[in-house]
Amino acid sequence: MICYASRTGTRRNLAALRARGWRLLVSRAGVWRTEGFPNYALDNGAWADFQAKRAFDEDAFECLIERLGAKADWIVLPDIVAGGLPSLELSYRWMNRCLSICSRVLIAVQDGMEEHHIAPLVGPSVGVFLGGSTEWKLATMGLWGRFCQRLGVYYHVARVNTARRMRQAIAAAAHSVDGSSATRYAVTLPKLDHWSRQADLLAGAA
Repeated sequence: MICYASRTGTRRNLAALRARGWRLLVSRAGVWRTEGFPNYALDNGAWADFQAKRAFDEDAFECLIERLGAKADWIVLPDIVAGGLPSLELSYRWMNRCLSICSRVLIAVQDGMEEHHIAPLVGPSVGVFLGGSTEWKLATMGLWGRFCQRLGVYYHVARVNTARRMRQAIAAAAHSVDGSSATRYAVTLPKLDHWSRQADLLAGAA
């Protein structure tokens, strides 16, 4: 399991993340620094916008992908939290632009989306980012995991901040997760990191 932590400027927490091989998730809504991490991904900032009840800043997102997109592991395409098909339409509008910069982009699936809505769009360069409301995310995590396994596409689960949620993501066969808990509280990192490695331990024992 690949783990991403929301970007922080706290040296102690950054050192702890580096020591355990975690990566950074840099958000359009935050500070645009990779803190020297060789591996990072870019988030469009839609969740922060949703919480702050503000509109998505497309100009800022364009600047972010121009600045950091070429070396990113992946970019989350712009989306609308819990926005259903209008969110997918927004993501699709940005797909070619983001793929011209980064080798992999992720469609943020949202409340109301179903497998057949995105099946024609995903592939080696286009994966799935499980967003949406917390209730919908938990209810559909396994479904989207099976969908991604069946089609052989990359699967990322967002907002994984507890050991329980990490176990759920592993059970859903996610390739990666992100969260802010390890960013804010270095004391939570060992437990999250431990559980993130259980998939590797189980695979080794098989």
